[in-house]
Amino acid sequence: MSTRNDSPTLVTPSLLRDWPLPAPGEDKYSRGAVLVVGGGRSTPGAALLAGTSALRAGAGKLTLAVAESVSVQLGVELPECGSIGLPEDAAGSVTGEGLDRIGPYLDRADAVLIGPGLDNSELTEDLLVALLEREESGAGKPAVVLDAYALGALPKLRDVDQWRGRLILTPNPTELGILLGRDIEDLEQDVVEVAQRFDAVVSCQGYIATPHGGTADDSGLWKITTGYGGLGTSGSGDVLAGTIAGLRARGTTHAQAACWGTHLHAAAADRLASKLGPLGFLARELADQLPGLMLELNT
Repeated sequence: MSTRNDSPTLVTPSLLRDWPLPAPGEDKYSRGAVLVVGGGRSTPGAALLAGTSALRAGAGKLTLAVAESVSVQLGVELPECGSIGLPEDAAGSVTGEGLDRIGPYLDRADAVLIGPGLDNSELTEDLLVALLEREESGAGKPAVVLDAYALGALPKLRDVDQWRGRLILTPNPTELGILLGRDIEDLEQDVVEVAQRFDAVVSCQGYIATPHGGTADDSGLWKITTGYGGLGTSGSGDVLAGTIAGLRARGTTHAQAACWGTHLHAAAADRLASKLGPLGFLARELADQLPGLMLELNT
């Protein structure tokens, strides 16, 4: 493993104002399409949170690919999305079958988020294998954001070459350890190691790393300077992953999406903490703060 001795660049409002998001464009097609693959019968809300956050981050189109038994309900709950039912097992977990149902959405997506609401590790591995087998090459393919159970399945895959250079990973510290195959030793350096190992941009616990060190406009290692303890609540990670996917679909780089998304997620918690108190705000309330925060940083 190679390490970086330089200190991370601090992600501040000033830095983000100098790194503006793409212009809104003229219509929904110019702001990109997000496909969220997840949402088992017992955890449909995770896909809903992620999809809502992608739209709040400015993505133009959203499709949820979820367990068939919950697809209609999610489509009604979030009428702004398309909702496609995927095959599931008797327990309601999404399997790796039936990807032909979402083939056109995979082909048109600018960012594919896999993981929110998947609840079976073996079936998630099957799903990732099936998605990889569907692709012939990585050229011209969408960004791939992996979260939750999809992160746990990633180290088990024999060949992820088709996704290298296209991956954004959003692990929590426990999931970071799974990706490393060992306990966390130094969070900053461990995030860098995972980025290098999987040729991915990684956002974990306020650190963002790219695999190759970056350029003058892309430092390669950043640290978020805001955020509140109330982020440690159910569904918060789904909001983060969806926000990053939505920003990436708009035409940002992987690194910009991760830095902006992680900052917005943390700043939303700060805002809610000041209004509601340090604990007890809900993950779904984080997404509602995103448009206002982006407006402030883009003016």
